[in-house]
Amino acid sequence: MELVVDRLTKQYKNKIAVDRVSLQLIPGIYGLLGANGAGKTTLMRMICGILKPTGGTVTLDRQDVMEEEYRARLGYLPQDFGYYPEFSGMDFLMYMAALKGLEKSYAKKKAEELLEFTALQDVAKKKIKTYSGGMKQRLGIAQVLLNDPDLLILDEPTSGLDPKERVRFRKLIEQLGKESIILLATHIVSDVEQTADKVLLMKDGQIIWQGEWTEQKGNLETFYLGQLGEEEDDE
Repeated sequence: MELVVDRLTKQYKNKIAVDRVSLQLIPGIYGLLGANGAGKTTLMRMICGILKPTGGTVTLDRQDVMEEEYRARLGYLPQDFGYYPEFSGMDFLMYMAALKGLEKSYAKKKAEELLEFTALQDVAKKKIKTYSGGMKQRLGIAQVLLNDPDLLILDEPTSGLDPKERVRFRKLIEQLGKESIILLATHIVSDVEQTADKVLLMKDGQIIWQGEWTEQKGNLETFYLGQLGEEEDDE
């Protein structure tokens, strides 16, 4: 399994948000690290087929990003995913499964498995509005896993979580990275250091370095000292 991003570009009038990015990713966890405005969200939205690139291509095992087969293998968790506060966790997963076209009996079994996998089985019948931030994030992971995606795109998944929930979320991602390609965008250095197999360093719309965190740990920390802010808005 391989995700190939070839010279992907996105330009808005006079601003180039993503500038000829090329990547080849196989199963594992990739930390996309960059300061606010680096282009992380724009890149991820193009990989998900939400934004149309100005140039370049995205394929998963030669399936184009705009093909139905590609999207059937994709799971995407944006920074703020939509949910219905009056729904219970189980109701929400069943609703999302219906939207994905899953058969009801299979969907119920899968939802129960995912609620257990994300440690939400005890609150499955409680309304989402009563969930903590970490519980909502884990529910978000559960809903993107309903279709057993080969490619999982996560945008700032630990933003706003307390330290305990952040650790729990990282462990969850580590389990998923054994079989799937996971691209995790963040500006939080510790998320990359403790979770990612490889780091993709992004600045001004370009990938300026990629490799294992331990190779450039000191240099990366120095480079980003004082540059990593809060939520990104790079469009």
